[in-house]
Amino acid sequence: MHEDGDIPRGLFMQGYAIIGAAGVAAYIHPFAMMSDWVFFSFHNKQEQEDGRGMAIEAQGLEIRIGARVLLSPTDFHVSKGDRIGLVGRNGAGKTTLTRVITGDMLPSDGKVRVSGKLGYLPQSTHVADPHQTAIDRVMSARDIASIITRIRKSEQDMTNPDPDIMEKAMRRYDKAQQDFENAGGYSAQSEAIKMGESLGLDQEVLNRELGTLSGGQRRRIELARILFSDADTMILDEPTNHLDADSIEWLKQYLKRFEGGFLVISHSTELLDETVNKVWHLDAQRGAIDMYALGWKAYLRQRVVDEERRRREREVAEKKADRLMKQGIRLHAKATKAVAAQNMMRRAERLLENTEDAQRAEKVADLRFPEPAPCGRTPIMAKDISKAFGSNIVFAGINLAIDKGSRVVILGYNGAGKTTTLRLLAGIDKPDTGEVEFGHGAKIGYFAQEHDTLDNNVSVLENLQQVAPNLDDTQARSILGSFLFSGDDAMKPTSVLSGGEKTRLALATLVTSRANVLLLDEPTNNLDPASRDEILKAISKYEGAIVLVTHDEGAVLALNPERVLLMPDGDEDLWNDGYLELVAEE
Repeated sequence: MHEDGDIPRGLFMQGYAIIGAAGVAAYIHPFAMMSDWVFFSFHNKQEQEDGRGMAIEAQGLEIRIGARVLLSPTDFHVSKGDRIGLVGRNGAGKTTLTRVITGDMLPSDGKVRVSGKLGYLPQSTHVADPHQTAIDRVMSARDIASIITRIRKSEQDMTNPDPDIMEKAMRRYDKAQQDFENAGGYSAQSEAIKMGESLGLDQEVLNRELGTLSGGQRRRIELARILFSDADTMILDEPTNHLDADSIEWLKQYLKRFEGGFLVISHSTELLDETVNKVWHLDAQRGAIDMYALGWKAYLRQRVVDEERRRREREVAEKKADRLMKQGIRLHAKATKAVAAQNMMRRAERLLENTEDAQRAEKVADLRFPEPAPCGRTPIMAKDISKAFGSNIVFAGINLAIDKGSRVVILGYNGAGKTTTLRLLAGIDKPDTGEVEFGHGAKIGYFAQEHDTLDNNVSVLENLQQVAPNLDDTQARSILGSFLFSGDDAMKPTSVLSGGEKTRLALATLVTSRANVLLLDEPTNNLDPASRDEILKAISKYEGAIVLVTHDEGAVLALNPERVLLMPDGDEDLWNDGYLELVAEE
């Protein structure tokens, strides 16, 4: 369990240590469930004074999911100046490890101790209060959060028709504004706005309510919030998701300048190459962390050397063990040599036990799309559709025909309505004006970037059975096995899956659909390189229609699109490679 250090009794009782999704302070036992919380702090006064303390320290940490060992008992620490890249294949347990460190999950054994303020960007971000403005969300990461809450409550009460309530609210508002100014709130607000703009969030977006923003915009808000929080140490799970090229470049420079420690999970090798000075490889086969005090490229070279060393050591040990076993068998035939024979056999067994297994090739998910069912000439027709959230008009007057087998990519900046368009085409949401018509035999498969199509309250197996009730357990498990959910993994609660695992499960649900139109929203997010390659092959081979939203140039090349829809204007054009440079930039 986490150790609390020397938390002052008053602060412990008042709940200073953890700040939740709504920005309201509340001390909770470190291993209470806290999936929406993003940063907290534990303090050991003596260690902070002499500067010798480690920000994160784990002792004997063990993590099991069912019968599977994700991490054998391990010690590690993260100190100031450590810039660590945590890598490993999808499903190895990287996200699970970060959740244990932050107290979101219990370990099977061992303990984690956190000192100072820890900022945590989880892979999945959810809106705590859809009516909170984006700028207030970012600023709630600092100690002025309670003052902002007082200001907003006063503003609300000032519109009350009761004159007494209004007058009291005005006095409270003046006092809160004064406290805000004294606490450096205006300079902090300027800093938050500048940080938001660096991540592609202009002031118009920052002043909007969270519920009106796209998934990509909300993800950027959460990243800005963690960077703004003045955390001593950060844990960032896939921070480049939904970022354009300029924002990724800004993030790289920010992390290079960051004086504290951080641990980052990322499938962006460019980010790892430019920012980390240590690499931790979580080996799914051994349930162990290989720790390298090296930069990214030096780590890649050293890992090849280490794998070759393990192979040679295993080879030598197997030959010695084989000779000992044969000698033991021969001696065992003589009654007078039975004890010596047993000793030789035990030596052979110990030789193999003390030598690490040779690295087996990592399993790769068999990512494939369904054989499309027959359909008419135009499965989807959108006529003059528009969508607004409150006073914010996302787009208007969009017309789009998705013909049988057509391949369309949608481009546009974050918040331009790309995801909204897919949701309208999928029939999940309704347009404010116009209509979406489905042609004869249309079967739609929708992959949501936030995995909204999955039910987090049921298991992996139950999710598949919900969309394909005709499958028996054996058939369903066979499909899940091809997506690397075998044995006990099929019974995992969906809520504990990493982003990469949720991506695989969502793709597995599409296999049974026989969809003839696939609407894919950032399908390569959270995937390791091998799994990404598999999905690119699946996109290129699929014979039905695909409408794709992505920041991944490789996905667009695999699609080989015929047309491009430019949002929010809704202009349609024939594809040419000149549009490719817009993919990562928008």
